Amino acid sequence: RFIDEIISTIQEVQVRERLKKDVEQMKLQDPNFRPGLVVLQVGDRDDSNLYISMKLKAAAEIGINATHMRLPKTATEEEILHSITEVNENSSVHGLIVQLPLDSIHKIDTEKVTNAVAPEKDVDGLTSINAGKLARGDLGDCFLPCTPNGCMELIRQTGVSVAGKRAVVIGRSKIVGAPMHDLLLWSHATVTTCHSKTTDLPGEVGKADILVVGIGKAEMVKGEWIKKGAVVIDCGINHVPDETKPSGKRVVGDVHYASAKEQAGFITPVPGGVGPMTVAMLMANTVLGAKRFLESHQPGKWNISYTKLNLQKPVPSDIVISRSCVPKPIDRLAREVGLLSDEVELYGKTKAKVQLNIIKRLQAQPDGKYVVVTGYAVSSFICCTVLFSLLRIPAFVCNVTFFISSSGAAGGGYSQVIPMEEFNLHLTGDIHAITAANNLVAAAIDARMFHESTQSDKALYNRLVPLSGGQRKFSPIQINRLKKLGIEKTDASTLTEDEITRFARLDIDPSSVTWQRVLDTNDRFLRKITIGQSPTEKGYTREAQFDITVASEIMAVLALTSSMEDMRQRLAKMVVATSRSGQPITTEDLGVSGALTVLMKDAIKPNLMQTLEGNPVFVHAGPFANIAHGNSSILADKIALKLVGPEGFVVTEAGFGADIGMEKFFNIKCRYSGLRPHVVVLVATVRALKMHGGGPIVTAGMPLPKEYIEENLELLENGCSNMKKQIENAQHFGVPVVVAVNAFKTDTEAELDLICSIAKAAGAFDAVRCSHWAEGGAGAVALGQAVQRASEAPSNFKFLYDLELPITDKIRIIAQKIYGADDIELLPEAQHKVELYTKQGFNNLPICMAKTHLSLSHEADKKGVPTGYVLPIRDIRASVGSGFLFPLVGTMPTIPGLPTRPCFYDIDLDPETEQVNGLF
Repeated sequence: RFIDEIISTIQEVQVRERLKKDVEQMKLQDPNFRPGLVVLQVGDRDDSNLYISMKLKAAAEIGINATHMRLPKTATEEEILHSITEVNENSSVHGLIVQLPLDSIHKIDTEKVTNAVAPEKDVDGLTSINAGKLARGDLGDCFLPCTPNGCMELIRQTGVSVAGKRAVVIGRSKIVGAPMHDLLLWSHATVTTCHSKTTDLPGEVGKADILVVGIGKAEMVKGEWIKKGAVVIDCGINHVPDETKPSGKRVVGDVHYASAKEQAGFITPVPGGVGPMTVAMLMANTVLGAKRFLESHQPGKWNISYTKLNLQKPVPSDIVISRSCVPKPIDRLAREVGLLSDEVELYGKTKAKVQLNIIKRLQAQPDGKYVVVTGYAVSSFICCTVLFSLLRIPAFVCNVTFFISSSGAAGGGYSQVIPMEEFNLHLTGDIHAITAANNLVAAAIDARMFHESTQSDKALYNRLVPLSGGQRKFSPIQINRLKKLGIEKTDASTLTEDEITRFARLDIDPSSVTWQRVLDTNDRFLRKITIGQSPTEKGYTREAQFDITVASEIMAVLALTSSMEDMRQRLAKMVVATSRSGQPITTEDLGVSGALTVLMKDAIKPNLMQTLEGNPVFVHAGPFANIAHGNSSILADKIALKLVGPEGFVVTEAGFGADIGMEKFFNIKCRYSGLRPHVVVLVATVRALKMHGGGPIVTAGMPLPKEYIEENLELLENGCSNMKKQIENAQHFGVPVVVAVNAFKTDTEAELDLICSIAKAAGAFDAVRCSHWAEGGAGAVALGQAVQRASEAPSNFKFLYDLELPITDKIRIIAQKIYGADDIELLPEAQHKVELYTKQGFNNLPICMAKTHLSLSHEADKKGVPTGYVLPIRDIRASVGSGFLFPLVGTMPTIPGLPTRPCFYDIDLDPETEQVNGLF
């Protein structure tokens, strides 16, 4: 019985067929997944090329995505190590082979290079870590070297049991001999390793039931040395002279095959035998690496460590609490929630950006449960994920980025995002990117109007399409404009005079410019300005204004985009003015949309932070809710929904109350994202409801009036009318509502019970009190359980209006159903805009009402549920890139101003510790 080439080929085919089935099974789990293998070669040795071609062919047959990474002979050790690091960090690669020998003209430390391969990708099994685990017997937690593992597979195929047998290994190399000894030993054989210094080699060989030879000496082991019936595995590859062969040589093993086969019960031939099985085992290790990767990166299968809170009574200030907690390193949190190293860009130790390529990796995975939190406070939605940690359910918060000069949106007490200073200052620079992009558009508008007013058509055209190498060439963005104008030409010299005029002149009507400059600083004196006062602008002046950065349409674009390409298209569609002929002028017409995309290429990536208790938080986008839609980004929500897995929860915020943030969340954000929420969490507080019941005005910096700190059930019950209306508003969309009552130390049991009972009577799925501000997640377990139950309840999601309705009808539906108005009144400018936008084709966009958040009506001092009023619409603006029209209800400042005593009096930096003091 011989393991000849035919039998060993059958064994190899059996292994490959098994691996093919394994790969197909992985594809069923994730249709976009394929095991990945990289073979790194230095130089161009013929023998290495032959071995690599065999490996690539085998990989292709099995379904492994194999890549040959070839470095030149001039590659230095540093360059080789850099290439290995790149592959280590590539999540699509599950196996890395460094083809030996390294054929470089430079001195290379082979041991250093092989040990640079990540152990989890070391499918050759050559790193010290894998070798060490093998030596210790941790066979299930390492990669077994391919040649020894192939030998073991061949031995198993003979049917001979290894346990209890006497095995002899000739050779002690790191690649074959030493690991072969370990594998036989842990398979319960009694193993002897022989080498060049062994005194009686024939005698030792004669004792072997199993003989493995890998010493590199042609036909050294003779047949007469071998025990009758022994299993002989020949790992040798040697070339000996043979005049009968065209090459003048033939391949032989370390065993004299002709004589040995007469003694052996089983023997492997050379060539054939071990070689093909080694390649098969290499493929097996690659598939095993891919399996381990999939198993360890299943969405929702988190191995997360939560931080135990050290609760203090009375509750300290938010900043004291934030600084008392040491955040986990953000790269550790990223790993815990299933993010890969090449999907995360670190911004220091406590924050990071997440690459958008994760969407492609997880696109086949089911989404988790989607919860939107809205109402009178922000910290409840942060606590939601904290409390899910107590229930051991994966959960993600998706929060907004507030502008630097605001009071922040990091939550409070023991329910907040940390570090507070990082969250509320520059974070990762997204707001600065938006400021730069927005103001680039503003500069482009005024510069274009200036240059068009001072130049002839020909001069303008020659400067827009300058000579380069004796020719005028259009840029890609200019070709886009030509196509928009219906000019199907790419040769700049062939345009007619009329085409030159149409191309070069945007002919912007200065009075129609709607695009404003922005700044992330409270500065009341920028609310109305005059630009162009310098003599260099030749008398071209106009009135303008600054808005706060979060009011920029680019912020809304960031929040509503679904990909880099989608953002590019949205930025291009932003309408900044109207031409004198009534045509909308876009950033694409200005030629600036490509540059905007470049400025925003990092801002589009969600920012990863954490709560006090170590839960993940995405902090991304924060459009001004008075003007835009006031929600965090679609991208953050979508990525989080994949990461938590089908049983997990994503808690996202709809800012500025249920009548503004929640309505826009459903009618705008859900339209563009395609996502459907499972639950609405409506946050209520005793104090807010008392204010809606007619309580006195609260002045910042002054003590609270006694009505808010003493029990007053009548005042509270009156204010609950507003909560009932907000529950009704949520029910318009067919989603279950859970009311979370934030409890403060001055609230009484009777007050909290009253809110809960009224909420349930109004149709809420449940209403529970929460003490997360003082107790963290433990203070909101009941809320988490209620949300979990509500997510399993039937829902019938629907939008409030059809997009095809006329603009006026859509506005009227929101005013009547959400605000409780009797009707709307379009003032002349608003009526003109309805006609203009209908003519321009923007009438099918959703509506984003710009109004005060302090009342259901347009008058901030009208609390409770105002009735019997008509909602005045003074103007309508178009955010075409964002994808909505925003009617202006009443007046409101779009950039805050500084009070008499700004907080900057208290802010300073400790030069020794670099700690920020006085920020909160």
